[in-house]
Amino acid sequence: MERLRALRGLFACVGCVPRGTRRRERGRVASPVPPCAVTLLLQRLQDQEGDRAQAYCELEHVLWEGDSRPPCGVVNRLLAEVSQDLTAAQGVPDSVRTAASNVLVALARTHFTLVMAELQGHLKAVGEMSKEFVLVTLSKLFSSYAPQCISFVWLMLAGLRSVVGWVRGGRTLRIACAVVKQWLEGVKVHLGSGKQCPWPATEIEQIYKNLSQLFCSVLRNWQDCQEEEDKQAVLEAEATMMAVLLQEELHREHVWEQLLWLVHLYQKVQDTCRGTKSLSIFLEALEGVQSVIPKDKFLAITSAVFYQLSDDTKEHSEADRAELTHCILLQARICPEETVLFLQSQLGADREAGCVAALGLLGALARSDEPVMSEKLPQVVEAVQCLCSDPRTQVRRAILHFIEDVLSANARSCSAWDVVGHIFSEFSRSTGRRAAGDLSAQEAREEGALQELCMDILGSLDVSVRGMTKLLWPRLLLYVVPAQYTGMLIPVSRCVQALAERGDLMVREVEELDAHFLSSMFQGPLLTPQTLLARLLVVAGSPFAGSELQAAALLLMQNLHSRIHRAVGAMWAAEIPLLLQCLQGKDESFPDSAEWEQHLLKFLRASLDTMEDEAWTRGLSCELSRWLSSSPSSSGEKSFLYKALGTVLGACKEVLHVQEKLLQHLEEANAEEPSEAQGMISFLSHAAESSFHTVLDTLTMFASRLCKGQKGRISRLKKMELDSRRAHATRSALILAHGSLALRASKEQLLAHLEGDIVGNILLLYSCSCRDLQNTLALVQSITDFSSAFQAVGDSVCFNPSLKGKLLEILTDLLKKYSLGTPVSPVPLKVVLALEQLSKLKPSLGTKDMCDMLSLCCKNVVLHPSAEMMLKIKKSQQAAQYLQLLQTSLKALGRLMVVLLETETSGLFQNIVHRSMTSDNMWERKRALQICSQLLAACEEHGRGDACKHFGSLVGLLAPLTCDPMPTSRQLAVTCLSSLLRIQAKATNGVIKMGDIGSLCEGLNDRSTVCQLQTSSKIARIVYRTFPLEDTIDFMMAIKDTFRKAKGMRVRAAGRWMITFLQMYGKDICRDVPLTNYILRSCTSSPQHSTFMPFLSQAVVILTRCQADVTTDSFFPAAWSPQTVRHGGE
Repeated sequence: MERLRALRGLFACVGCVPRGTRRRERGRVASPVPPCAVTLLLQRLQDQEGDRAQAYCELEHVLWEGDSRPPCGVVNRLLAEVSQDLTAAQGVPDSVRTAASNVLVALARTHFTLVMAELQGHLKAVGEMSKEFVLVTLSKLFSSYAPQCISFVWLMLAGLRSVVGWVRGGRTLRIACAVVKQWLEGVKVHLGSGKQCPWPATEIEQIYKNLSQLFCSVLRNWQDCQEEEDKQAVLEAEATMMAVLLQEELHREHVWEQLLWLVHLYQKVQDTCRGTKSLSIFLEALEGVQSVIPKDKFLAITSAVFYQLSDDTKEHSEADRAELTHCILLQARICPEETVLFLQSQLGADREAGCVAALGLLGALARSDEPVMSEKLPQVVEAVQCLCSDPRTQVRRAILHFIEDVLSANARSCSAWDVVGHIFSEFSRSTGRRAAGDLSAQEAREEGALQELCMDILGSLDVSVRGMTKLLWPRLLLYVVPAQYTGMLIPVSRCVQALAERGDLMVREVEELDAHFLSSMFQGPLLTPQTLLARLLVVAGSPFAGSELQAAALLLMQNLHSRIHRAVGAMWAAEIPLLLQCLQGKDESFPDSAEWEQHLLKFLRASLDTMEDEAWTRGLSCELSRWLSSSPSSSGEKSFLYKALGTVLGACKEVLHVQEKLLQHLEEANAEEPSEAQGMISFLSHAAESSFHTVLDTLTMFASRLCKGQKGRISRLKKMELDSRRAHATRSALILAHGSLALRASKEQLLAHLEGDIVGNILLLYSCSCRDLQNTLALVQSITDFSSAFQAVGDSVCFNPSLKGKLLEILTDLLKKYSLGTPVSPVPLKVVLALEQLSKLKPSLGTKDMCDMLSLCCKNVVLHPSAEMMLKIKKSQQAAQYLQLLQTSLKALGRLMVVLLETETSGLFQNIVHRSMTSDNMWERKRALQICSQLLAACEEHGRGDACKHFGSLVGLLAPLTCDPMPTSRQLAVTCLSSLLRIQAKATNGVIKMGDIGSLCEGLNDRSTVCQLQTSSKIARIVYRTFPLEDTIDFMMAIKDTFRKAKGMRVRAAGRWMITFLQMYGKDICRDVPLTNYILRSCTSSPQHSTFMPFLSQAVVILTRCQADVTTDSFFPAAWSPQTVRHGGE
């Protein structure tokens, strides 16, 4: 009866046909589907048979069939049965309720009004029943039949009000809120679609009235809900109801009154994104109604949303931030003036997070390109400018992002503040802080991130944006020259490249910029073409800049060629791409740092020659000179500056200007710094390539100043200045510079000035120096350099004999001085290199002088350092450098000996090589073998058979070394033996029968000593095939030296070689047997005789078998019994 009363009331309200008419119509409509299917399923439900959920599912399937329409009697019974399960307070599983709800949705396809009446009755009913699934079913009905549901909105709102009255929380509350939101959004869509309104005016009024009552009921009953999910649901429902109420002007005042409660609830929810979406629903509706919201209410919303965004205690996701930002943008569209003023007020807040959030929102507003915001943007930019000096890292980052947003939207709005200048200033600020070195690891990373952000912003600028060309050009040129902006050249180059492609580089000149800009941004000298080129050259030539930065500098030069010099356009268009190709690694012969500098300096010189502008070149030299004077010694670019300035001065024609700059930097350079000394030398050398006489005259003048007090009277202050460490270091650098000058001189210049000016200045400077290690090394190196230069002139020119003798005397004295000194000194090794070059100059040295010199060289290079000192050297930091120098000196000594081969060979092997090959120092033996291999290779190359005179002794010395502890020495010994055999074959016109000795070298590398000895014996048999028997005594004497001095594997190898020789030639050496016996007998007096005694015994046994007149008694002492000898022989 209750259900029928509700249905009757519903019909009366919605204007449905009377019950009798509905019955007559029903009677005329036949059911195409037999009613037994629905009836049978209904009967099963009523009889409680089987699974109720399964029965509901089958019933739902039947009802969804296209031609299914059960009769009203069955429908009424079905509604009664379903309602019992749907509203049961307890005892019914959710699966059954869900299935029952789905049956009602399917039934509504044909009997929508009956189903809606049933559900509305349940909403208003009182008593113990559950309304949760009633609400769920209403939500499903709206999803499936929204157009039909619209007509029942007013009734639905009244029913929901009764639900609000008794529900206090939980799932039912959340479902009720979701239904409210769903139905009201449908109402908003219907109202906004422009379709004919389905309600009469009185019904619309009733809808708003019921909605307002529902709104008040929600506020009254649910404002104190505690659960987070309940708060979120109520907030969404309230925002949706307020959005609909805003459509009716009569209810807006009520909305304004309750708006603060909505904001209060928003502040209480924890899910920021979901809560902000609810606020956005209300704000979007507010934007559409064109109503003026009270200012205090609007600021309350703005403050609430802003606080959520700037709350640094919460970690917002990107989605949260995006939703919050969208909400602020909505408010800006509604009340732009108030929103912008509010955000500006937050810029001055002490709270860092608030300031950062305000900057981000202002940037988002600028990026949105709203017409209203475009008008306010200059005002906003001016306000942000006040934060430029803020030291807080996050604020600095936020300012940069704001600038990025502004530049991407409208660059013209930045006219009041040079935002591009701020990007560069911020980059410089971070560079300075990092260079100070007082930052923590975290702070250093933050500053590095700021620098990268500056580069990214500038590099990603779109030059097509309105006002961008005026903003960038030619301001960018002002940031090319200062060193603190070097890292920004990469994005600057990209911007200039983009402007060049657009043809914007000729829009305006620097002089057209406003006076305020010029006074605030020009620092240091005016921006001249020479200043620009000097800076770009230095960056391109810096080895520490990196290829990307170097390429950026070159591209800037190419794009700015018209502002540098009008004559270089075509030349740079052809040459710069080739340089870029090298940097990008496309060229297979990618140059190293030194070679790259040469490429760049050659490009510079070609550019100056193309210009043919003396005044311009002079200006460039002055600019480079200024850069050089202001650069610290530790600067990585100073080395290139020296070379570049030297190259430019070489292109200058004005002698006085060149001399002035040369003297200026000779006086300024602090030669105590190695980099400065090297820079001075390279500076003079590059200038001398085209201005040799000017440079030499200037050097002579400067050298005379440094040596002024040697013969005349000077003041004490002047004497202290000339005796200072800096003065001595300068003399050393000048000595080296003269040698470098000789290498750069042409043949005519060298012949005219070497002996008098260059060598004279070197000796003068050396005589005034303190003769310390630095000056000594400088002298030796300069002698090496000018001797090499003079030698390159040709063999027909003779060097001054007396001057050569004087130089040899100086070098010889140095060898004598350092032969007893510290073995690790590089002086003796450098002297050998100098002597090699000097000895090649004509006239040649005498034999005695050469032998004495070689003896000193060997004493310093071959005999030293000792084994103990070598171990210390290998552990030192300069080990690699010293060992490399030692190897170079050994090669030089070998070449020096080759020079002596032309006049003398007899003493080379005996006096120099013999002693070291039998030394206990394995390093000395190795060095002696290196010298020997070079000598034998030279003899072989020049066809000198003199070495054959020492064949026997050399074989005797080399044989034990085939088993030397050092693998390198073993290989060198085999190399020497191979050379010796080839020399012998050439000298005797014989056939080389040495076999493949090289293939046996692998056996000598074996770790097994047995394998080494076996391989050595095989080599011995190959060597002995062509052994001259007249050298037998020399061979045995060399073996005896090994027996007496050596130990270990060398003794065993010597014994093996001796036994092999006697086995092969014992019968053929009759005349040498007495001496051989004597040599062997003399070995027994050695304290090491126990090591080689077995070999001596075996040798005697072999000789007694081969020679009848030889007995054991004539060899061994009487105290030795025949049994001992026999045992040893065995």
